[in-house]
Amino acid sequence: MIDSTTQVRVARPSRDLAAVERFYVDGLGLSVLWRSTERVSGEHDLVMVGLPGGTWHFELTRDPEQPLEPTPTVDDLFVLYLGAPVDEAFVTRLEAAGGTRVPAHNPYWDEFGVTVADPDGYRLVLCARTWDA
Repeated sequence: MIDSTTQVRVARPSRDLAAVERFYVDGLGLSVLWRSTERVSGEHDLVMVGLPGGTWHFELTRDPEQPLEPTPTVDDLFVLYLGAPVDEAFVTRLEAAGGTRVPAHNPYWDEFGVTVADPDGYRLVLCARTWDA
């Protein structure tokens, strides 16, 4: 039932959808795949970001009627295996889009990459290594 084509959605609450959209779209280079366009009582506002045609995406949500405060830990990671050294200009772009460069909780990620917290505090790791499962 589950294989390499299975679609994956990671949903996270956000305190500011515009801020996290700016980080993931303007900073990281993802695309907006879908967003709620009108306020409907009882429903969440949301924006989905990812790569067109990809099998995964983030659903970033905000419930204005009963907001949840994001509660990321230092080990809640979204890791991208780049297979090349991390370009400092890329990190600068993420910071300009609202990210904050932070030391990794696990020193492995500092040895092989860079960790940037998004506006809600969730951590993106840009890893210079590759991953072969």
